[in-house]
Amino acid sequence: MKVLARNLLLLCLLSTWGLAQAGVQIQPDVIYGHKDGMALIYDVFQPEEEANGAAVVYMISGGWFSRWTEPENRIEGYRYLLDEGYTVFAVHHGSAPRYYVPEAYADVSRALRHIRMNADEYGIDADRLGVTGSSAGGHLSLMIGLNADEGHPSADDPVLRHSNAVAAVVAYFPPVDLRQMTGPNDRFPALDFPQEQAAAISPLLLAGAGDPPVLLIHGDADELVDISHSINMFEALQQAGVESDFITIPGAGHGFIGEDGRQATEARLDWFNQHLR
Repeated sequence: MKVLARNLLLLCLLSTWGLAQAGVQIQPDVIYGHKDGMALIYDVFQPEEEANGAAVVYMISGGWFSRWTEPENRIEGYRYLLDEGYTVFAVHHGSAPRYYVPEAYADVSRALRHIRMNADEYGIDADRLGVTGSSAGGHLSLMIGLNADEGHPSADDPVLRHSNAVAAVVAYFPPVDLRQMTGPNDRFPALDFPQEQAAAISPLLLAGAGDPPVLLIHGDADELVDISHSINMFEALQQAGVESDFITIPGAGHGFIGEDGRQATEARLDWFNQHLR
């Protein structure tokens, strides 16, 4: 047992040393709620030096599946934000196939309230939060940005008393109109919810004056989520007077790699630097 204890201690020390070398402090598995006896969690990534007081919230969602991985595996994907001083939150929601799109949105909305409630603990300004994601994560990012409220002061749950508002949104190739997408779906079971709920969960219908600045990035060769989703979303944002921009990446499909990924990443960072710093 003593040998086992020493080995475990050594592993812990090596892990801590690795994170120190990376210049990042990780707070894993922060519980922001419970559902059906299970914990809802996010991971927190904080730069060890020169934090700028702002934060970016990542929606971990593809097809409304929210896949978990060791948080250490995500550091390099967030490096460009951490190096600029941003704290990063990786939010997991109740995942397909057990849960559906409206429930995923309810979860991430709660996560934003929990982050704002604990902003002082994280050393961030609750009014300088950005949200971002790709595909289903882009959809959830837009829902957060365009459907926020100031919280419910009389709620018994203290988390629900806090706002879920953000100051900027970046969405990669997001589905924005779910009215023609609901129903049985072998590939995306999260879409199998009643059609009458679809309008309330479609960002296209929610743009309004006072919404935060939104950047949309979409490839014109996307065969899964047609670029028309972002075109229509951008038009709705412009008509509502929302500060917004739309970048088309020629030849890019559903996912950005290589030079396309570099261009999208730089545009996302620029947008957050404009609106959060």
